[in-house]
Amino acid sequence: MNLNLGEGWQVSPAGGATGEAYVAQQGEEKLFLKRNSSPFLAVLSAEGIVPKLLWTKRLENGDVITAQKWVSGNELKAFEMNQGRVAQLLGKIHRSSELLHMFKRIGNEPLTPHSIIEEIKHHLSNDYFEDDILEEALIFLYRRQEQVKHDEYVVCHCDVNHNNWMMSEDGDLFLIDWDGATVADPALDLGLMLYLYIPEDEWEHWLKQYGIELTTNLQMRMHWYVVSQLVLEVIWHGKRGKPEEVTRWKAFVQNLIKNQGPE
Repeated sequence: MNLNLGEGWQVSPAGGATGEAYVAQQGEEKLFLKRNSSPFLAVLSAEGIVPKLLWTKRLENGDVITAQKWVSGNELKAFEMNQGRVAQLLGKIHRSSELLHMFKRIGNEPLTPHSIIEEIKHHLSNDYFEDDILEEALIFLYRRQEQVKHDEYVVCHCDVNHNNWMMSEDGDLFLIDWDGATVADPALDLGLMLYLYIPEDEWEHWLKQYGIELTTNLQMRMHWYVVSQLVLEVIWHGKRGKPEEVTRWKAFVQNLIKNQGPE
């Protein structure tokens, strides 16, 4: 990839699922480069949610390359997700009016229960997924969709996996990889965070650090969104021929619809 960085720069792939990320190095200086990254990177950088954005360059083929400050650090481990600062950063993201304004300005349509159900139905019919557990989950989602309608929409990251949380050597916490972010009910991010990482007896305390109370309504919405997102996870792994992951997440889905959550 020719970026015209000048003499002495070495560019190599940074790994990752998309293959769009690179590391550029010249002596001791390093940059994190990404092709066609989130258009909201400038706002995310200004609010300290991601490492500092240094510059943006448009290539002759129309691709946009962004360069961020290289941050040395580590991804959070699963057991570290119960930290108060994780809850506080997610709360800051969900309450960012600037970020929400940017998303709305480009016409980002909110992700609704109805649109999620339609997406799942599309995959199950077009990709010929015939599976009793997924069908049962779809019925659960359809029956509960009116109960989980919610007026408050925020910018959701949609992939709060512990691998996307980075702690720098200086002690700064970042949430990276914003390619799948959208406007949605905050229960989408919260449900995945709590169900996957936080023991249930710690939910109330974690949510207080995030900035809200645990209510029956929130529990119901989180349960619904976790079921929906894990069904999509099963479909995603199924398309990529990963039977072990399919089995793992299907078992999780089955358990969730057996324990249908608060009415």
